[in-house]
Amino acid sequence: MTTEYQVRLDRGACDGVFACLVRDDRFIEASDGVAIIDESDDSGQQERDVNEKQLVTFTDERLKSAEQAARACPVDAIEVLTEKDDE
Repeated sequence: MTTEYQVRLDRGACDGVFACLVRDDRFIEASDGVAIIDESDDSGQQERDVNEKQLVTFTDERLKSAEQAARACPVDAIEVLTEKDDE
């Protein structure tokens, strides 16, 4: 089922364990040694702020993968937001 959701990655909180990478292939290791959401993944709309936070909106079938990546992060640097979270 296609779902719209957002993935927020706090790169400042990431400690480079990369548990997210094996659960969702949209997460990759950046040149600075922490995770980033792959900008070449054309299924999402990217936003980034000055505080090293990345927010990407997706409309696809990979919500479960994003949620697994968030649960696997030992420092809780990943948050998955769905429309139901706003209710």
